[in-house]
Amino acid sequence: MSFIRSASGAAVFVAVSWPGLSAHAEIEVEAPQALADVVVTATATPRALRTAPASVTVVDQQALSRRPVQDLTDILRDVPGVTVNGAGLTRRGISIRGMPSEHTLFLVDGRRVNGSASAIAHADFELNWVPVEAMDRVEIVRGPMSSLYGSEALGGVVNVITRSATDTWRGSLRAMGGLREDGRGGETYQLGAYAGGPLIRDRLGLSLYAESKARGDTPQAADARLSDLEGRESLSGSATLSWTPDAAQRIDFTVLAGRDDRKRDTVTTGGRPVYYRYADAVERRQYALSHTGRWGWGETAVRAYRSTLDRTNTVTNGQTASRPVDMQEDIVDGRATLDAIAGHRFSLGGEWRREDLEDAAAAVSGRLTSERYAIFAQDEWALTPVLSLTGGARFDHHDQYGWQTSPRLYAVWTPVAGLTLKGGGGRGFKSPSLKQLSSEFVTVAAGGRFTIYGNPDLKPEVGTSYEASADYRRDGWAVHLGGFVNDIENLIETRCTAFCGVRGREVRLYQNINEARITGLELGGETRLPAGFSLRGDYTYLDSENRTTKQVLSERPRHSGHATLRWEPDDRRFVQVRGEYVGEQQMLSNSVQYGVPDYTLVSLEGGLRLEENLWVRAGVQNLGDVRLADESSYFSFAEPGRFYYLSFTAGF
Repeated sequence: MSFIRSASGAAVFVAVSWPGLSAHAEIEVEAPQALADVVVTATATPRALRTAPASVTVVDQQALSRRPVQDLTDILRDVPGVTVNGAGLTRRGISIRGMPSEHTLFLVDGRRVNGSASAIAHADFELNWVPVEAMDRVEIVRGPMSSLYGSEALGGVVNVITRSATDTWRGSLRAMGGLREDGRGGETYQLGAYAGGPLIRDRLGLSLYAESKARGDTPQAADARLSDLEGRESLSGSATLSWTPDAAQRIDFTVLAGRDDRKRDTVTTGGRPVYYRYADAVERRQYALSHTGRWGWGETAVRAYRSTLDRTNTVTNGQTASRPVDMQEDIVDGRATLDAIAGHRFSLGGEWRREDLEDAAAAVSGRLTSERYAIFAQDEWALTPVLSLTGGARFDHHDQYGWQTSPRLYAVWTPVAGLTLKGGGGRGFKSPSLKQLSSEFVTVAAGGRFTIYGNPDLKPEVGTSYEASADYRRDGWAVHLGGFVNDIENLIETRCTAFCGVRGREVRLYQNINEARITGLELGGETRLPAGFSLRGDYTYLDSENRTTKQVLSERPRHSGHATLRWEPDDRRFVQVRGEYVGEQQMLSNSVQYGVPDYTLVSLEGGLRLEENLWVRAGVQNLGDVRLADESSYFSFAEPGRFYYLSFTAGF
């Protein structure tokens, strides 16, 4: 047996880990791939994309190569039900089906990456762990996934699956450069490389990747002393050794490492304004050891890994820097999946997790720790050849707030060829962060306007979701329609408890305050047209309400959609036009909601294969040169102006 057979088989089984929930499925794949129609994030077992018990979108490596990608935001913003929102400090986050960005769990090959937002205000560092050249595909599941993944998977899961070593050495090199038309900063470069192959044929393989990229900061048009978009420089890399002692066993050892430097120009608020430069330096690491095996009765997957993230902040002009933050997370998890018995395929598993946080603001000792453990069970039941039912539950225990139960039930029915009907429901949750739970946590926020204190009596945020969908596919075209309802309880926010409205003296406490309901409709379709043309598009309707205040939730556009028209007469050239529409929405500024207008972004991209393994690609992002700050000063993030880029990709 060859290395590639055992490696790819294990990759399907383990490259991803735990399961998910929701409605229809779609895939953006431009060329046949061995695993293109198989997903693993929805159940932790290989499932056909169309019949996976979840709303799944897959973006493969070829689709990723068609546009410039700085981080996961550039990939996810084209996914139905996903919108971009602001994380603060000119940074961006993503919202899945109207859920806050911190309710999305990010994975790399099924492993958690540090949720930096839980310890660092305005953080988006989980979006930048893996360079695009190392990605095999990205699986996005919309809907609560806590029945398999536990905390943070309240809104959905994004799983980046990396490329694996094969029987022969293969690699690629990509170089990209770009600049804004107006010359106001934002120059970008990106250099990435991947290589993978056998060290010992049929036994030991190695895969490597590295990337260096940078983007200059962009000053505001109204005041060049302030940054519209922060500058960033990052360097990342990874190495994975894969040992297959026999056809049924695989052991992987992986090291990921990266450094992210951010800088921006800003100004103090309140009193005499002071302009200064704000800079973050973030270093991250992950070490992982995993084993997957195939036995006479089923399959197993066991792994242990450690993730660390260290942030150092510096400022100029006499301002006070944020304290250093060091995060460490140790996880051991395992799963056993039994071979099907009378139509049932059972999976059993567990997880142990320890979090350590070093931050002088978090506790008198400067250190906080928590431990949790969980067990879960899942049954994939094929009632008939066309009807399946997936049910399961996960039981999490946290050393501070006790037990949390996350069940789910999902049905998939294919009554006739081409038609897939899905529906189900489940619960998800998000634990309060270590800082939020600490009675000793205290920090000054909003430029000195108020002080925030932790609360050890907090409960987890909990969501219950229901959805149903229909997907119909024929040769050359497809349509899908889905609807969902999300009810969220115990949302954690700060509430004023003393000196309300008095700048510098106001006191706020983390509390479980709000309840919310988010309902939505997702409609999409795609078709092949004559002469090598194809068209795909989607539309999302979102209705959100804070059931405590009766207000619309901020940064949830009621209408949004995407469309792509592509001309691809053969496998050597393509041209595509992509459009993204974001409807009117409410933005929150100083605890007051303000309406902001809708906007549309259009991009033009094309590529030409010069040689068998040499591509040149070029394009224009934001053709209309849309500047959100010109539309409203209340937008919480910025979009780069008209941007031109050129890239080369060579493979071997």
